[in-house]
Amino acid sequence: MTDILIVDDERDIRELISDILEDEGFSTRLAGTSDECVAALADGLPALMILDIWLKDSDMDGIDILTKVKRETPQVPVVIISGHGNIEIAVAAIKQGAYDFIEKPFNIDQLLVVIRRAMETSRLRRENTELRRGDASSIELIGQSQPFKLFKTQLDKVTKSNGRVMLSGPPGSGKETAARYLHSNSHRASGGFITLNCASVDAQHMETLLFGAESQGQPVQPGLLEQADGGTLYLDEIADMPMDTQAKILRVLVDQQFQRVGGSALVSVDVRIVSSTARNLENEIEQGRFREELYHRLNVVPVKVPGLEERRGDIPLLAEAFIERFHETEGLPKRPLSEEAAALLQTMQWPGNARQLRNVMERVLILGNESGEIGPNELPGNRPEDSGEDRVVLAGPITQLPLREAREMFEREYLLTQINRFGGNISRTANFVGMERSALHRKLKSLSVVTATKAGARIATVDTSSDP
Repeated sequence: MTDILIVDDERDIRELISDILEDEGFSTRLAGTSDECVAALADGLPALMILDIWLKDSDMDGIDILTKVKRETPQVPVVIISGHGNIEIAVAAIKQGAYDFIEKPFNIDQLLVVIRRAMETSRLRRENTELRRGDASSIELIGQSQPFKLFKTQLDKVTKSNGRVMLSGPPGSGKETAARYLHSNSHRASGGFITLNCASVDAQHMETLLFGAESQGQPVQPGLLEQADGGTLYLDEIADMPMDTQAKILRVLVDQQFQRVGGSALVSVDVRIVSSTARNLENEIEQGRFREELYHRLNVVPVKVPGLEERRGDIPLLAEAFIERFHETEGLPKRPLSEEAAALLQTMQWPGNARQLRNVMERVLILGNESGEIGPNELPGNRPEDSGEDRVVLAGPITQLPLREAREMFEREYLLTQINRFGGNISRTANFVGMERSALHRKLKSLSVVTATKAGARIATVDTSSDP
């Protein structure tokens, strides 16, 4: 992006600067009055502005234009030039957000140095903004289980729309990954993906962060809504947004415009909102902690993100994907999972879901061997202790039961775990536990274990209908 807008009321000066810059490989546009300048900005934003302080026959002088540009398009760097320069004007220009100030008559080499520096600063700012937005171009969702397939089908249906999506699911289940997938597969993929964790920002700074700020004599601070213009704003843990901010974000959803903190001008944006929560927002509404109208505005397309408890069959796939990622990004050893370790991972409890699984695999790769399969003894909570490797340590209610009842409880829990591990597939379960399929059916019936379809997946539960 090398387009430079030159604004000067002296034709000879602006054409001289244009000739110099075009000889250096830049493209230029020229304006002699404030009206021409405003019209040029409306045609398209330049990479840089060179702006004269004094403009004859104009409604606005250079400082007025600078203020307007920094308020409405703060990403455009402005170099001020003037034949009447003094330190007071220079200070005023810098305070209003000018990149630099050059006096006429200027030295051509000095002018080129300042312009190149300003262009490089602008480029670096754009690159840093893109890095903060995060790279959503390679987002991949991993899974083969029925609950996962249902979830991904729902996401794919809404990627091409502009509807607001609310993602719900337990902590660590991958709600932000789902939001990035929505963005990267939408028509907004070339725009920014901006995230705000509502639980990590205190109420006093929330509005400045979202809407930006402006004050007399200070450069404009664009907020996250402006940074997401043309793209997606992801509001994580929306239940933690302060009530006052909820009212203001509701107005943005209605009008697609807002005022910066301390400002009076309306800023218009084109932003898709994706939100997420691990809490029951209907309960939050009943408790007076969340605005019902905002809930309905955000919850246009509700999508539930399944936790690992609902998609245990995907756990080995996710673990292997994490191993591959740590190998590529951090140089950790690329070790395969043994069948025993994969089976054990599927039986473990994962209250932290995919995030917890990711942390476990990272720890195993850091502390484990440099090569060879990952064995079950390397997984947390499954390391042999002083009691010996072949011992099973019992705890909880099972230790208080007679042998027959304890054995029945163990068999029931063991078979429930295995059936859910294999997505309700009785044949695969029977093969793994070493039983004939018919024998497994009889055993399940004697233990009051039944299978049913829930959310498109086959799961096993205990039949309690005959309990007293």
